[in-house]
Amino acid sequence: MLDRISATLGRASAWLTLLMVIVTFVVVVMRYVFDAGLIWLQESVIWMHAFVFMIGAAYTLQQEEHVRVDIFYRAMTPARRAWVDLIGVLIFLLPLCAFLAWASIDYVALSWQLREASRESGGMPYPMVPLLKSILIVMPILLGLQGVSMLLRCIRTLRTG
Repeated sequence: MLDRISATLGRASAWLTLLMVIVTFVVVVMRYVFDAGLIWLQESVIWMHAFVFMIGAAYTLQQEEHVRVDIFYRAMTPARRAWVDLIGVLIFLLPLCAFLAWASIDYVALSWQLREASRESGGMPYPMVPLLKSILIVMPILLGLQGVSMLLRCIRTLRTG
């Protein structure tokens, strides 16, 4: 179940990447062919880029595509890999996710409280900015859930191996 959430959001972020390319193309054509531009459309590309990375983090972890110095990990048995992953999730990933979510709460709440909109004239209106900033809380939650899924896989590997 947890893996399905990450996989679904990973596919969604892939489609969002395509949308980002299309919007960038539209912005360039509008600017250089029609000598016109929409600030909110340009800002949306920046926010979509952030969204892709933040939502794609759990999917990247699930696919084991994150950066890893695996000089020793590669040669380990599945049981040893499970121990390394289990310890890594418990000591590093879950505490980091908890800290990131906790540290983001005030920042995101203030954005909602201020009814924040873009600083640029013609930029993204309220509630887009607070909605997008809310991803700062969603990302560590999704990453933590994927970490729990990893933990369960590690435990299963250790019990069967």
